[in-house]
Amino acid sequence: MINRKRWVFAIIFVVALTGCTGDSVSPGSRVTPERSERVLADVDASVPAPAQEGKSSSETGRSEREDRRRVESAATQSEDANVVSEADALATVKSVQPQRQSTNSAKTERLIAKVPATPAQLDSIRIASEPLDRENYEHYEDNPLKRVSEFPVSTFSIDVDTGAYSNARRMLNAGRLPVRDAVRVEEFVNYFSYDYPAPDTRAQPFNIVTEIGPNPWNKNTLLLHVGLKGYEVPKANIPASNLVFLVDVSGSMRSADKIGLLKSSLSILASELRGEDTISIVVYAGASGVVLEPTSGRDKGRIIAALESLTAGGSTNGAAGIRLAYAMAEQAFVEGGINRVVLATDGDFNVGTTSFEALKDLIAQKRETGISLTTLGFGSGNYNDHLMEQLADAGNGNYAYIDTLNEARKVLVEQMSATLQTIAKDVKIQIEFNPRVVAEYRLVGYENRMLAREDFNNDRVDAGEIGAGHTVTAIYEIALVDSSGRRVDSLRYQQKTATGGGTINEVAFLRLRYKAPDGEVSKLIERPIRKSEIESVLSETSDNFRFSAAAAGFGQLLRGGKYMEQFGYDDVRMLANGAKGSDQFGYRGEFVSLLALAQSLSGQQAAQVSR
Repeated sequence: MINRKRWVFAIIFVVALTGCTGDSVSPGSRVTPERSERVLADVDASVPAPAQEGKSSSETGRSEREDRRRVESAATQSEDANVVSEADALATVKSVQPQRQSTNSAKTERLIAKVPATPAQLDSIRIASEPLDRENYEHYEDNPLKRVSEFPVSTFSIDVDTGAYSNARRMLNAGRLPVRDAVRVEEFVNYFSYDYPAPDTRAQPFNIVTEIGPNPWNKNTLLLHVGLKGYEVPKANIPASNLVFLVDVSGSMRSADKIGLLKSSLSILASELRGEDTISIVVYAGASGVVLEPTSGRDKGRIIAALESLTAGGSTNGAAGIRLAYAMAEQAFVEGGINRVVLATDGDFNVGTTSFEALKDLIAQKRETGISLTTLGFGSGNYNDHLMEQLADAGNGNYAYIDTLNEARKVLVEQMSATLQTIAKDVKIQIEFNPRVVAEYRLVGYENRMLAREDFNNDRVDAGEIGAGHTVTAIYEIALVDSSGRRVDSLRYQQKTATGGGTINEVAFLRLRYKAPDGEVSKLIERPIRKSEIESVLSETSDNFRFSAAAAGFGQLLRGGKYMEQFGYDDVRMLANGAKGSDQFGYRGEFVSLLALAQSLSGQQAAQVSR
């Protein structure tokens, strides 16, 4: 009983003083006995007691004992509780505050009066040298080299996300290199569109292109380039859209690059909507609510006014907002149309359902309603890239990071049909390499998209989606059996000569599975990749081949360049400059500028030659 009283008193005493100490208690936090004793010990050790005027030590002692008894008496009502809330403690302290001002101990008087610290105490305080950075990225290792004789089959899900590239651009423009886990190489490659031939009809929703040529960063290996081009739907033929903007208006969004840029971005999308389209706006902070009921796209003034009225403040209950947004989408569901929730946030969910896996499960359940999810990321400092990417994957959607209004225009206007209209879902690629021709291979990127071999034929395994007109590119580095590019030693007791039914004229065999947007059974496409496709001169390969290789090279360098040999930023820049093509919107030219920034920040000296 005595010990419990002692720590209850200590907690109340600490709460009264924490406004003047470095160990302050935030609203709603739990105050433990250990924290109380630690703070009291710090106070005793660091605050000297000045001489009191007009009071003897015995009088001071009596005053302290009276205060202590008064506070203990108020606290005994809660002595069976394990902790005391800050609100209860403050209420108790307030009742004795007037008397404490005249009778408290010298140390307490000094803390309450907030006597300025001495120069020595100020010197011991370390001022923060940089802003708080608690951005969250999934950790992964680069795909390893694999021997074809041991692992002849590679299986992965396609990825149309682009968020990693624009997020890295934000960091480079801010004067720092991106952390390695923020760089997903396949998203660097797929940020750019490539002029692959499109299919003529929707009977097969995309066309497949393959190309093999020299590897720019290793002369002893080759690159196998696999490209997909989705069926292009003219803007006038896009089905009616039912869109729900789910907007984070919590306190963490209170900055120009968050709520300000978000409102401008969604206003751009709203201005592109037609009369047959409907839009709703749901917001969430500590709680969620509906700002705009389903409204026709022709009522643009009302939509934009609702967006402009949004302000940020409070905690972040993302799960509650997600549930309400899907309910609104179901209310206005369009049969045969586009039904999609557009989540715009920094991903910093901190109340309600905050478990990463629980949020993914929630989104996975909601996708069964036929409603897809697009995630748009904003801001820095607390940005949760890991959550944003994975929620989009679970929601049969796509993920983009919006760092500028120009990026918003690219994602929501230029690529509107690709962003909103899915033409194929659960798209998987499987490549079987011929051991008579290929000794080793490595998939560049797609580390968090790898699938087990048996998942390829399992229609219950989720995979990526392709939007109308989207291009998707995958790159393999391969070493032929008769080349000096092999890095892995042969096994001593394995057969030296590969056997099997593979023909010597084929490099690999490509299989692709996909489902229609509303289908549950996948369709299979198969085709061989022949040795006759190999181009021995890099300059004779297509612009698509060379620029995608440059984008892959840039991403790998930012991740440490484990397989890049002596290939540096100058080499990537020269490769990209020679393959920019028409570059209608200047994205490839900007890429070259980012290369120069990254080179400067990495400390590498640029070659003094014109590239």
